[in-house]
Amino acid sequence: MDAIWGVILIVAAYFVGAIPWGVVLGRVFAGVDVREHGSKSIGATNSLRVLGRKYSIAVLILDLAKGLIPVVIGRMADLPDWAIGLAALAPMVGHCWSPYIGFTGGKGMAAGGGAAVGLLPWLIILFPVMIVIVAITRYVSLASLIAAVAGGVIAIIFAATGEISWWWALSIVGIAIIIIQRHHANIGRLLSHTENKFGVRVDPTAHS
Repeated sequence: MDAIWGVILIVAAYFVGAIPWGVVLGRVFAGVDVREHGSKSIGATNSLRVLGRKYSIAVLILDLAKGLIPVVIGRMADLPDWAIGLAALAPMVGHCWSPYIGFTGGKGMAAGGGAAVGLLPWLIILFPVMIVIVAITRYVSLASLIAAVAGGVIAIIFAATGEISWWWALSIVGIAIIIIQRHHANIGRLLSHTENKFGVRVDPTAHS
């Protein structure tokens, strides 16, 4: 029976995780499609550029929640480790390849971060690290990439010492790999020093 509930949780986590909150809030409250402006991503960073701070914070919280909540539900229900691990990965996959917007999506940092912290709360220490990196460099992408790599390494260490299951560690590593893959264009821009900096606003009414 646990296996059935595990599968239900994984499927639900995928479809809820696939909700593109940046697109939804932008269209409903601002009449703007964030995919047509700025970096064209659906996450909190581009929402800040296009929609402003209020909507960006809302997108961030909602994206974090869709990664965290399935893990919390799975842990509270004492589901098998494999089910919880896959339920952590599912909203990340849904967010990055959403069926609601043609299997496109965001970079998954918030959804993946929420899921990873749900599996290994110690990873919350990476949030202030990211803030410091962004404050110094103004590059959210750089902070995201460093946090993804560090999170994967920490998860492996915790699994090797028996603190968490390998299912959970591999899920966190999978999240890190997806984040890095989704940032491939950002990596190119970072290397060429053309990456967008944090806090630079975009006028969605301007025509390119």
